[in-house]
Amino acid sequence: MQEDIIQSILNGNDTLAVLPTGGGKSFCFQVPALMQGKLCLVISPLIALMKDQVENLRKKGITAFALYAGMTRREVINTLKVATESNCRFLYVSPERLETSLFQEYLPGMDISLIAVDEAHCISQWGYDFRPPYLRIAALREQLQGVPIMALTASATPEVQLDICQKLSFSKERIFKHSFERKNLSYSVFQPDSKINRLLEIINKVEGSTIVYCKSRKRTQEICRLLEMQGITADYYHAGLSLEERNKKQEDWITNKVRVIVCTNAFGMGIDKPDVRLVIHADVPDCLENYYQEAGRAGRDGKKSYAVLLCSHHDLHELENQADTRFPSLQDIRMVYQSLANYLQIPVLTGQGMYFDFDFPDFIKKFKINSFTALYAIKALEQDGWLTFNEQVFVQSTIMFISSREQVTDFENLHPKIDPLIKALLRTYEGIFDFPASISEKILVGLINKNLASVKNELETLHKNGIIQYQPQKDTPQIFLLQPRIKAEDLTVNMSEYKKRKEKYISRLNAIIQYVNDKTQCRSVIIGRYFGDAGITDCGICNNCLDRKQTAINKPEFELIHQKIKLLLHEGPLHHKLFLSQLNDIRKEKAWEVINFLQAENKIEILPDGKIQWVK
Repeated sequence: MQEDIIQSILNGNDTLAVLPTGGGKSFCFQVPALMQGKLCLVISPLIALMKDQVENLRKKGITAFALYAGMTRREVINTLKVATESNCRFLYVSPERLETSLFQEYLPGMDISLIAVDEAHCISQWGYDFRPPYLRIAALREQLQGVPIMALTASATPEVQLDICQKLSFSKERIFKHSFERKNLSYSVFQPDSKINRLLEIINKVEGSTIVYCKSRKRTQEICRLLEMQGITADYYHAGLSLEERNKKQEDWITNKVRVIVCTNAFGMGIDKPDVRLVIHADVPDCLENYYQEAGRAGRDGKKSYAVLLCSHHDLHELENQADTRFPSLQDIRMVYQSLANYLQIPVLTGQGMYFDFDFPDFIKKFKINSFTALYAIKALEQDGWLTFNEQVFVQSTIMFISSREQVTDFENLHPKIDPLIKALLRTYEGIFDFPASISEKILVGLINKNLASVKNELETLHKNGIIQYQPQKDTPQIFLLQPRIKAEDLTVNMSEYKKRKEKYISRLNAIIQYVNDKTQCRSVIIGRYFGDAGITDCGICNNCLDRKQTAINKPEFELIHQKIKLLLHEGPLHHKLFLSQLNDIRKEKAWEVINFLQAENKIEILPDGKIQWVK
């Protein structure tokens, strides 16, 4: 549907494209933007995805830049200048950037022909990943009148699709929906006695690159170790790792140095690896949207692939009770807010617009708060516009000289070993006496021929002696305050909307539970209907379709089983256990199908004492 979507945009229409994971969504806004020869403003919540797309465009000789959390003021200004004064074709921004004074200052000078909103389901609070900053995108329309909006998502129900169009003030609902059918992808759900044994069995049966999704960081490491003990090359991945570790693990898996990546849902967004043969969920996700997106990372090259969901009765019981955990009380939200303020040492009426390093495990340990209560209370504070919690913020190291040039010279004379570093800083970073400069310790290593630890130690020495202000690189989780800190008892949350979101959440939980429990319907059909795709037919390759094939009865088989049952019951009623033992040469499912048919036709009946008799 790419051509139809592109043509809709070229005709100046607001357009929603619902395309599957790996379905070429970015192509749909990149082509019309390049054809029009102006700037395309791309709004995306994912830093990693922004960086990947910018890098890929630049490799093709296309000018592209990104603005994301953690950049210095000077970096933002330089990027905005280039976007307005050069032949820049794509500017990627996080939704939080749209209302900053700096962005608003440069916006009128941008020759924008298209606004592309990626992960557009985030704008709907009825969706599974609601993000309040997305609601402010519509305000752009007042400043950029006549500029069409393209909204893109891989997984939105019909209700969320309409909500996206409404929240983005579409002049008319133009929705292009690709079929949710994946003909090469076999979905299966198993409830084994041992998940680990079944997981190993599946990985050994299906060759090729594999993703295993888990619900906790600890579990990723446990499963990874078990796989390695079985001689399978594996690694684990979660948001708690440093940026370098995440990049290294991701690269090893993409280049097939590691066959299996065991991860939380922090892994996968923006990763273009077409030859994934197997995606296993070792734990049940809390909605079909997440499951469809994650499972859909298998088989993007069109070859036969497998998506397997392993679950237990305990998993389903946990899901049924998850809504109360996921939506803590106002009292708990206020308690977590107060604890956050104490932990980050933020005085009342301060902190707005500031980033704070946030060690979540340390926080819950020090304040003795349940991890789920803390996490979801912070999520509630995010969704009500009090703060943002980002586990993947990257803030580059910065340096600014805060001493006079004379003091620098004196320090060099007293510390000749640090002299090469000072000279390298002054030669490499222009304006370092006037503004904080983003620096790379690794570049400095090459310039002065010292190891990384020595460079960092020397920078710390300069900082402690008041020569420079050195802010080391951050890739730790960050809390960003959107509002000044207030007293916890004054904190308010829109409880009416909060309750509605909880109801929608329960509805999504029920949908994934039904998907797991359904033993008869085609799994592709269940997923398709959930997303409003009524045209999907049975795939023939999911575990339910395969089970039906095995139990399907042709006319001769039916007649043979029918006559055997009639013969067994000819002498009188038989207890069902003895009766079934006499049919042990017949597949159990087929036997029951004939029994159920004969019972429905009143040919046999099951008596209260458990006996079966032929009705004469």
